Amino acid sequence: MSVRNGAERKSKVVVVTGASAGVGRATVREFAKAGASIGLLARNRERLESARQEVEELGGRALVLPTDVADPDQVEAAAAQVEEALGPIDVWVNVAMVSVLSPVKEMTPDEYRRVTEVTYLGYVHGTLAALKRMLPRDRGIIIHVGSALAYRSIPLQSAYCGAKHAIQGFTESLRSELIHDGSRVRVTIVQLPAVNTPQFNWIKTRMPRHPQPVPPIYQPEVIARAIVWSADHDRRELTVGVSAVKAIIGDKFIPGMLDHYLAWIGYNAQQTDQPVDPNRPNNLYESVAGDYGAHGEFDRQARRVSVQLWLNMYRGWFALFGVGLLATFGWRYINASPFRTRHSRTPRGDERRASSFRREGALQDR
Repeated sequence: MSVRNGAERKSKVVVVTGASAGVGRATVREFAKAGASIGLLARNRERLESARQEVEELGGRALVLPTDVADPDQVEAAAAQVEEALGPIDVWVNVAMVSVLSPVKEMTPDEYRRVTEVTYLGYVHGTLAALKRMLPRDRGIIIHVGSALAYRSIPLQSAYCGAKHAIQGFTESLRSELIHDGSRVRVTIVQLPAVNTPQFNWIKTRMPRHPQPVPPIYQPEVIARAIVWSADHDRRELTVGVSAVKAIIGDKFIPGMLDHYLAWIGYNAQQTDQPVDPNRPNNLYESVAGDYGAHGEFDRQARRVSVQLWLNMYRGWFALFGVGLLATFGWRYINASPFRTRHSRTPRGDERRASSFRREGALQDR
């Protein structure tokens, strides 16, 4: 079914990579609530079909497009199919990722290559496909799902952290170029904290115990709300969670101290107390079977809201309120100050004092 421009087209057309699970799946649901038409990109058709059903139940429309984002031709073909079936793309969200939990000394060149091809180059391929369509129309937004790890790397995730650093550098270059060209196409990056997603059930690991996100952990719906909000607001970067803010700021001021701190806590913080199944499948090269949904195993520990995110999203209003409050109390302080009481002169006060002097003079004349 094709949707053309004009009165028939009322909702946003959105593309989400990594749409079948985790943050991508939660983001798809959040856009669907707003009635969006969504192109669903990921490798696993079974999970994509499940996501499509959720979209339709929530009032949106979806197009299932099994895609490996590491292949630029597949990404370009998917973008063309979205525009043919759903209409011009308004929002492109890059989420897809893979990772390996392992010390650097045990990593292989192929593992680094694969993580980079999916987690970094997948974003590049998606961005190029989006720009090809958005730039001639001079509108649209590309949202990159980043991480606090783009600023502060941690042990055991060198490939993933390297990819996130690359995404940060790529985004900043692209943003400057769009500004130079006077383009109205926007790019923003949402920096994540630890999130309760299924990736910890299927990432490749060489560690003895089951992988986990480093607490504090947030539910993927928190991130999804931030992404959908970013689609309608011109924000250069949106950081989610106090832990992400602390990591970013800490790396600016005490990077050496963090090196030692993470060497001390970083290994245990990324593993539970349970031994990992040595035969468990991983999704580095092939998708893992089964519909995992958006959540991982850490619902009990995960936070459903972020006060920091709420304050961040509405910081303009808080700044305006703060200025108004400061002005109000400042004006009251000036009016109530002893200096003003001693030295201020009002017309009515001056008139009363003049009348008093005249009466005193008249009495003396008598």
